Amino acid sequence: MNLTIHSTFLPHNDPDASLAFYRDTLGFEVRNDVGYGGMRWITVGPADQPDTSIVLEPPAVDPGVTDDERRTIAEMMTKGSYARIILATADLEGVFARLQASGADVAQEPTEQPYGVRDCAFRDPAGNLIRINELR
Repeated sequence: MNLTIHSTFLPHNDPDASLAFYRDTLGFEVRNDVGYGGMRWITVGPADQPDTSIVLEPPAVDPGVTDDERRTIAEMMTKGSYARIILATADLEGVFARLQASGADVAQEPTEQPYGVRDCAFRDPAGNLIRINELR
């Protein structure tokens, strides 16, 4: 079997703030920006990886999600415990410095982890945790 990762989804509660963060702070290109019923789905990704994307979506839009579940999701997003993604770079110090200078919410400075990676962490405007691993 030959599978690739095409898209992953992260929730947003402010499409303009999320767009600015992923486009302007992380430098991702915008591949799609679709509105429907007052909601927006924004697809972004690294310019040199056209087949891999992150879709920034309104949370809990599935009609099968109850109002109680929507409230729980909103609470978890506020705490920053709902969604996460891991990115990677060969220049962890440079990326960390650029993100910190942009005012991004630092969750952890570059650290050598006991499980064998060196990484740092930020939160996007919706509270999603973004860990950035150093490629070695």
